[in-house]
Amino acid sequence: MKIFVIGGKAKTGKNTFGEYLREQLKDYGYKPCVMHITEPLYAFAKNYFEWDGNENTKPREFLQKMGIEIIQQKLGKKDFLLNRLYEDIEILSEFFDAFIITDARLIHEFESIKEKYEEVVTIKLERKNYEDQMTDEERQHVTETELDQYEDFDYIIENRVIDDLKTSAIEIVRNEENYGGGYNA
Repeated sequence: MKIFVIGGKAKTGKNTFGEYLREQLKDYGYKPCVMHITEPLYAFAKNYFEWDGNENTKPREFLQKMGIEIIQQKLGKKDFLLNRLYEDIEILSEFFDAFIITDARLIHEFESIKEKYEEVVTIKLERKNYEDQMTDEERQHVTETELDQYEDFDYIIENRVIDDLKTSAIEIVRNEENYGGGYNA
C-alpha cells in the first residue's frame, strides 16, 4: 500500500493536485483513493452547522477552531483526526491500494503518517504571491503557518499554472515507480 500525503497552505491546489495524482496512479494500475484528514470536521460543519458543502462557502474559521482549539487543545485529542483517517484507510484498503491525503497542515500529521505506514510519499505545494481571500487571523493560524518550519518533504512543487500540477503528478508517479526518490519542481 502506498500513501501520498499532500500539504500546503489554503488554495495552493492540494485537491486539484490530488486528483491529477489519482489519475496518474490509475494509469500505472493502482486503485487510488483520495482522502482528507479533516473529513470529520467537514461532516460536523455539514451535518450540524448547516454548511452547504460548497468550497466557496467553506467555514474556514470554524474548521480551524474545531480542529485545533477544541479537539486538540481543549479536549486533548491530538490524534483524533489521524485516528479516524487510519481507521478509514484500514477499512478502505480492502478496495484500494494507494491513498492520497490532500490536506495535511501540521508537522505532526506528516510525521505520524510516516511512522504508521512504510511507503509514504510527502509532497508540499506552494503558490507564491496568491491572494487567498482569508482574514489575517485565518492566515496566521497554525494550520497555515506550521509547515513553513518543516522541510522533510520528498517533493516540493510550486503551483505556477495548472498545467504544472498535472506535469508534476506525472513526474512524481513515474519517479516513484522507477526510482522511489524525490525532487523539487
